[in-house]
Amino acid sequence: MDVLLETERLTLRRFTLADAALALDLDSDPEVTHYITGGVSEFDSKVLDAWLDEYRRSPGYGTFAAVERSTGAFLGWFHLRPEEGSDDEPEIGYRLRRDAWGRGYATEGSRALVDKAFTDLGATRVWAMAMAVHVASRRVMEKAGLRFIRLFHGDWPYAIPGDEHGDVEYAITRAEWEEDRRRAALAGS
Repeated sequence: MDVLLETERLTLRRFTLADAALALDLDSDPEVTHYITGGVSEFDSKVLDAWLDEYRRSPGYGTFAAVERSTGAFLGWFHLRPEEGSDDEPEIGYRLRRDAWGRGYATEGSRALVDKAFTDLGATRVWAMAMAVHVASRRVMEKAGLRFIRLFHGDWPYAIPGDEHGDVEYAITRAEWEEDRRRAALAGS
């Protein structure tokens, strides 16, 4: 098992070909993909092949299976992926099974990826985006330390109820992350 990182409750590891059914099952739940594709499943073998190829092209980055440490249960995935042509401003994202929602896994995994991006991968900025109406994802981004940057209207391939309100970008810079850590250390002492 090629582990990227472990948190208190999660193991994030590389996907393998043996994980195809897990990823397909996750993506086939229309509630899981509602705010991304309007509930349409896009997962196929080409997606998994692209994830596996990304591990070779961009070491330390990619889409990683999220496994509950205590049970070994597949919960979904997280990604930390570089911008096209730049490894120093990666995007974080996640997709979790419905039975994992509301349990803090999205925040826990996102925080860990932000930390990894700055401590191990030399990132200068980490960002994420979501539909403006997707309140739960916006809250995860905030809890992971990201700040609201902008509201925009993307040109997406799917019409999703609420997309008329636009999308939001959140981000954190290395300097902001370092200041947050310094403040947390002072508060803890």
